[in-house]
Amino acid sequence: MKQAFHNLTIPTKGSGLYEFTDEADAFVRGEKIADGLLTCFVRHTSASLVIQENADPDVQKDLRAFFAAIATRGMNYRHTAEGPDDMPSHVRAALTQTSIGIPLRHGKLALGTWQGIYLFEHRDAPHRREVMLHLLGA
Repeated sequence: MKQAFHNLTIPTKGSGLYEFTDEADAFVRGEKIADGLLTCFVRHTSASLVIQENADPDVQKDLRAFFAAIATRGMNYRHTAEGPDDMPSHVRAALTQTSIGIPLRHGKLALGTWQGIYLFEHRDAPHRREVMLHLLGA
């Protein structure tokens, strides 16, 4: 059994989905592990990770609109120290996930045809988000 780690820094331009499937795939190919599990973990509380369709950009637009509608600004949040978009961002992150696991089979990520791995930035301002990749397998 082997394991490997890699940190990705993903620059964002504000709220939205940022695909990093190619970067994760390059890491996996470079480690020459045939079968195992890739775990992706975002090291932030106002961003999250999702596996989502990467063929139609309307999917991303609809996801952003949905999350904006269910975690709105202007509610009576107590946590407001970092601006009006901060607490809605925490809520959106809580409704998604900070860690995802993707099986590795025959040296390739076992994603479906239209699946991509995304950082879901919930804040309005640009950020540099860290995603840790952990590969375990043989």
